[in-house]
Amino acid sequence: MDAAPNIVPFDPIITQQDRHIMNAHKSGLVWFSGLSGSGKSTLAHQVEAKLYQKGIRSYVLDGDNVRSGLNSELDLSPEGCRENVRRIAEVAKLMVDAGILVFAAFIAPYEESRRFVRELMAGWSYFECYVKCSLEVCEQRDPKGLYRRARQGEIRNMTGISAPFEEPANPDLVVETDQYVLDACVERVVDFLNQQRLIILR
Repeated sequence: MDAAPNIVPFDPIITQQDRHIMNAHKSGLVWFSGLSGSGKSTLAHQVEAKLYQKGIRSYVLDGDNVRSGLNSELDLSPEGCRENVRRIAEVAKLMVDAGILVFAAFIAPYEESRRFVRELMAGWSYFECYVKCSLEVCEQRDPKGLYRRARQGEIRNMTGISAPFEEPANPDLVVETDQYVLDACVERVVDFLNQQRLIILR
């Protein structure tokens, strides 16, 4: 039985704007997309740490962390990847409504999925950050040994090896982690958040 006709969303008393006033900063979603090993999680967590020191309420939704819980049953097939992105986008939207600045660090290899997130967040503060790093450098880093195992045939549907990564065509921000040191990349993201008026740091 379809439950949709019986679902009536409750109108909140406290709004997103109320939370922005309480926090003294806006909420929003920044989606860090890029190959495994490009530095998405490292960058997102370092930005979170810097903002924490400034009293900014933010939170990182990390790919491996989410797949170890909420999305633990999903595989790496195209369908599994799309559902992974869909679920985390819905969770992130709730967190943005709660007044939090959310950083989602997920490969999100398909343009279709990234377009879904952008459409879902229409009217909300949403920005796509392409963490750009060459496959060669990502393989050299290989912090989890995934590329090595994929080359040996132990992992199927490995993005960049046996599965595609559709490079973002029009991201809001590009951070080249194979060209700049981590501190410079963090500053680039923080400066961008300032420019978008999500935060105000002096």
